[in-house]
Amino acid sequence: MACLAVPAWVLATRWSTVLHGHPAYPVLLVALVVAGVVVAVRARRPRRPGRGRTAGRVVAALLLVGLLAATAWLRPFAATTTDPLAVDGPTTWELRPAGPPSEVGVVFYPGARVDPRAYLALLRPLADAGHLVVVVEPPLDIALLVGAPPFDAHPEVARWVVGGHSLGGTAAAMVDDPRVAGLLLWASYPADDQSARDLPTLSVSGDRDGLATPDDIAATASRLPAGARSVVVEGGVHAYFGDYGEQPGDGVPTVDRASAQRQIVDASREFVEGIG
Repeated sequence: MACLAVPAWVLATRWSTVLHGHPAYPVLLVALVVAGVVVAVRARRPRRPGRGRTAGRVVAALLLVGLLAATAWLRPFAATTTDPLAVDGPTTWELRPAGPPSEVGVVFYPGARVDPRAYLALLRPLADAGHLVVVVEPPLDIALLVGAPPFDAHPEVARWVVGGHSLGGTAAAMVDDPRVAGLLLWASYPADDQSARDLPTLSVSGDRDGLATPDDIAATASRLPAGARSVVVEGGVHAYFGDYGEQPGDGVPTVDRASAQRQIVDASREFVEGIG
């Protein structure tokens, strides 16, 4: 029953997010239903004694419980805003400028379990400034599962700023490609030492963030490429870096969302515009 209930709950509460996201999550939902049907069919068969068969059933049950837990945990945070002009591809959302794109584009990786559409409104000003913006749809909404960035799909763009929110920023910092011209981190930090890279970098964080806390940001500052610039949004929290509502474990903001996001957008636009 749970193998039907969990997918039904996910679809009832996140239908639009699942429909417009990476196909990996719908595949997981189907796999869960199939696994439940198989288990139900086998449960009706007469049981034969045997230690091996009992052990096999226990292992299968544990695997199924793990699959149920993972599927429920991976239910994404739904976007509360979107962009009607964004172009939905198989594994990306694109914000295209009105005219020919600048030679500098932006590839952005969402935070873990966050609907990629939650970032479109915040990134729209970059497209309005002439930059092609590509928001990646990660498998299962986990940016670390993304393969090569979608640079080759846009040969008209010579150089790229890679960026991301939270785990997405960590994934962006791992991109090693000569076309990368800048690194943009929103409430994020690299997983390893990037200080030897000659790469313009901007780190934007909130001083009330309960997930990428100010202590985390300070403790990992030495990992950033040399000369990295930091902007702190006073009163800002983790969930202000996207439009997806509140996030468990986050801090309590002391500034309104619109004011904080205006600072995030302005700093990011200035940074991208400054990539020469």
